Amino acid sequence: MVATIPVCDPGESPDAMYELLDQAGCLVVRDLATPEQMAAVRSELTEHVEAAEAGEDDPTDFYPGKTHRVIALPHRSATVRELMMHPTVDALGDRHLLPNSKKWQLNVSAALEIGPGARDQILHREEDLYPYWTPPRPNLILATMWAVSDFTADNGGTQLVPGSHRWPVDRIAAPDEIVRAEMAVGSVLFWLGGTLHGGGANSTHDDWRYGVILTYNLGWLRQEENQHVSVPLADALALPPEVRSRLGFDADYGGGLGFFDPSVLLA
Repeated sequence: MVATIPVCDPGESPDAMYELLDQAGCLVVRDLATPEQMAAVRSELTEHVEAAEAGEDDPTDFYPGKTHRVIALPHRSATVRELMMHPTVDALGDRHLLPNSKKWQLNVSAALEIGPGARDQILHREEDLYPYWTPPRPNLILATMWAVSDFTADNGGTQLVPGSHRWPVDRIAAPDEIVRAEMAVGSVLFWLGGTLHGGGANSTHDDWRYGVILTYNLGWLRQEENQHVSVPLADALALPPEVRSRLGFDADYGGGLGFFDPSVLLA
């Protein structure tokens, strides 16, 4: 049986989307963002992406070379904040993460522009951040990749191993179990924290693959990207409460984790 990534349209019900996502560990939703939103992301991040060194490749590095990487996206792009709060992201995040926490939050933000000659990234799981559980772990992370450019099998489309979120820790993916995400601008790839995945190799001559990754974790876990440093406090306080909460600037974790005195912030 050939491994495949399920695909659906944005009008599909959240329950049906999550059923596909839960079964395969990954899902592409077409046309979830508008072309105007993707153009705005490009415009808002251009200065930062152009300033990022692509770098040469060291095969021993976790992150392949020949790739522009920019983090702290909610601070740098109002449109990325819109994507972070998208109703479909809300719906799937609630279904996957709320059973294990009273809230969930942004874990990582990054713009990734994979250039010609970039190699495949080593397959890994987002939840490998938390080694205290052995795979398959409880639901800890939901990940998204928004297509700012078209993703193809040749230009660096994300590698995924459908079904691997249910595998034992020592099972290694065979070549025919690895699929490369192909999707048009404005589509979004969802995958579960336990799904094996990695950035794809770009074998083209001049086609840079551009995506925005936003991952989310349980509210009582440490965020991989320290949002309290990536987003200046004054900027965070100026955001709507629901956006601040998604960034992790609150203490509603169900057990008092992260409590603070608001008067100190406003002093």
